[in-house]
Amino acid sequence: MSASGGTKAIVAALAANLAIAVSKFVAFAFSGSSSMLAEGVHSLADSGNQALLLVGGKKAQREATPQHPFGYGRERYIYAFLVSIVLFSVGGMFAIYEGYEKIKHPHEIEHWYWPVGVLVFAIIAETFSFRTAIKESNTLRGRKSWKDFVRHAKAPELPVVLLEDLGALVGLILALFGVGLALATGDGVWDGIGTLCIGILLILIALVLAAETKSLLLGEAAGVEEVQKIEAAIVDGDTVTRIIHMRTLHLGPEELLVAAKIAVQHDDTATEIASAINAAEARIREAVPIARVIYLEPDIYSEAEAAKGADPEAKPGGPTPHDAGH
Repeated sequence: MSASGGTKAIVAALAANLAIAVSKFVAFAFSGSSSMLAEGVHSLADSGNQALLLVGGKKAQREATPQHPFGYGRERYIYAFLVSIVLFSVGGMFAIYEGYEKIKHPHEIEHWYWPVGVLVFAIIAETFSFRTAIKESNTLRGRKSWKDFVRHAKAPELPVVLLEDLGALVGLILALFGVGLALATGDGVWDGIGTLCIGILLILIALVLAAETKSLLLGEAAGVEEVQKIEAAIVDGDTVTRIIHMRTLHLGPEELLVAAKIAVQHDDTATEIASAINAAEARIREAVPIARVIYLEPDIYSEAEAAKGADPEAKPGGPTPHDAGH
């Protein structure tokens, strides 16, 4: 669901940005407005970013291989990280450079109706793209705030498009502000100031995207709700009596790895334990369908061992709340 929703939002944003980029470059050619040039490069960079997201989504669908036994789901994270780099370098840094040059060497805007008309058109088009991204995100967001959705979403496409579209709309308002003041005062410095503000905005958005996608690339655990569902599904109260410790890891937005050491009865037979593990795996997949790779290790729970506390070197990441009392 998130993949299809993300693709729809990406295509809408790509179509809007290509049309807007062409109109902005035409407006720059006629008016000489640096805000128009910066915004044109911004829209061109955004178009490239959406193309990167589509490529990442396509590559992530490849089947697992012996060299990559867990598949290619993280390709989507890699391409989303590339988006932040492109937005920072091509969009943000270029706009700051262009704004600095325009402030240093200002000139009057010619044919004012071109930049103003294009900015109004761009705001309308970007609003349509932003509305599509919001609509698709709402199906996944649930009751989360927008901040939590962007920070904790495991599928990177929708948060990326949301932030890009938001940045584009704010950037257009800044460009309109700069062009308007330059026309009202006859001082081209205001056009440069508007361009400089656009560059700072793009860099801030790029840094946010880089931080969030970096976390996904490093490997994030399942959300709190998913972890609770998995824990409830594992324990049957009969053969599987408790979870000794557990780890979850997103192999991709829609693929989750679950590894857990579970406590079983000391007098259970191998056949009974194997049946209990198979049943637990089935319950986990029913409760959390994205749990595709599951490893359950049976063990005998010991009060004496639990009293010693967890060994920080026993597993990656050290002790977690799940280890308490186990």
